[in-house]
Amino acid sequence: MGWSGIRGTNGRVLAAALGVAGVAALASVWTAHAGTADARQAAAERPVKPAASAKPRPIPGQTSVPDAELPAPVVNMDIAHASDKGPRGVNITVDDGPDPEWTPRVLQVLKDNGVKATFCMVGTQARAHPELVKAVVAAGHRLCDHSVTHDTTMNNKSREYQAKEILDAERMITRASGGVRPLYYRAPGGAFTPYSRQLAASRGMRPLGWNVDSEDFKQPGSAALVSTVEKEISNGPTVLFHDAGGDRGQTVEALRQLLPWLKQQGYAFGFPVR
Repeated sequence: MGWSGIRGTNGRVLAAALGVAGVAALASVWTAHAGTADARQAAAERPVKPAASAKPRPIPGQTSVPDAELPAPVVNMDIAHASDKGPRGVNITVDDGPDPEWTPRVLQVLKDNGVKATFCMVGTQARAHPELVKAVVAAGHRLCDHSVTHDTTMNNKSREYQAKEILDAERMITRASGGVRPLYYRAPGGAFTPYSRQLAASRGMRPLGWNVDSEDFKQPGSAALVSTVEKEISNGPTVLFHDAGGDRGQTVEALRQLLPWLKQQGYAFGFPVR
């Protein structure tokens, strides 16, 4: 209500009751109130100047310098190799699945030995076999985003392409698992870029490397796979195997022999650091 509100019949009654001095005083109050309201409205409509961008929070142990123009990492964007079990830890990682023939066999060997592993899944495979993704999660293993199409040249592609490969796979895996998100991102063939590492880390997925490549994709025989891992385990804890992309019978047999051997050597099985 403003000064014009005292006009009309009710206004004349009010004016008569207050007298000239009273009406003048009341008008000044209304005018001041209107001015305050107008100021509040103008302030609400005035464009707000964006605050200065906050610096990304420091992440313990991270050596990479994040790009300030990109989403800030929420986990370490350095490529992980270490084990959460320390110097005598071993991380079993299994790539390219899930596969309806070989993933169940790998799961059974792991179960028989009481070992938890990290499964780096290709998005299209996860979408095609959600029951296997759920089985991996139900058994206490961890999920890793291994891109949509396993393009080992994606480090030479545009940022838009890299983002689509990483984020679409994350969605596919999460949907297939029933809502459990991948905790790591492993670039196919190690084709990381600073951009892909930071993008993954901004989604809570630690970039994941490896120390020992069993080279089971070459199918050299289970004895050769066992020998490779036994010789190279001193290089570091993260060991790479596959549960898709071909016949993985040699991988299953190598795991059957290696897991007890690693325990006998005093190793503890864990997950990659986050």
